[in-house]
Amino acid sequence: MCGVLGLYAPERDVARLAYFGLFALQHRGQESAGIAVSDGEHLLVFKELGLVSQVFDEATLATMQGDLGIGHVRYSTTGSTTWENAQPAFKTDGQRSLALGHNGNLVNTLELAEQVGGPGSASTDSDLVATLLARSLHEGLEQACLEVLPTLRGAFSLVMIDERSLFAARDPLGLRPLSIGRLPGGFVVASETCALD
Repeated sequence: MCGVLGLYAPERDVARLAYFGLFALQHRGQESAGIAVSDGEHLLVFKELGLVSQVFDEATLATMQGDLGIGHVRYSTTGSTTWENAQPAFKTDGQRSLALGHNGNLVNTLELAEQVGGPGSASTDSDLVATLLARSLHEGLEQACLEVLPTLRGAFSLVMIDERSLFAARDPLGLRPLSIGRLPGGFVVASETCALD
């Protein structure tokens, strides 16, 4: 299941919008919740095991400032219920960073694992995708997506941000849901329309 959410909302409280969107998607996963925000220069990720209302409080949300954000609630299909497997997954190349939220299952994880150093080099299929994207991050997130996403096989939807951009993607057959909606001066993508409400 898993629930994913992506927001571009300049001059809005992105973390709070993400919180309410994830709260509406809570039925899609109860193991962990996480939000990543970017202010154009810095990317901040906060994630923890538990429900959205248990993970985030006013003090945490107040520290998460930015125009871009993604969120994730987890229902695991691969990997154990540990903090490391909570999402958004975070990777950096030392200069640029990315955060990724993933819903779905990849069927070519062994092939992808070989590209990142063999089985055991990433804890979940989500971590594999984030690791592969981070390898090309110096070229920008858009170029990294163009290189990595065509190699993925399975049913998935993804939301990704770096310091300056937000991307959302579905598998070529559109098997995993992803809805798009408008905000005043921005937009939102989510696993279900209940998050848009």
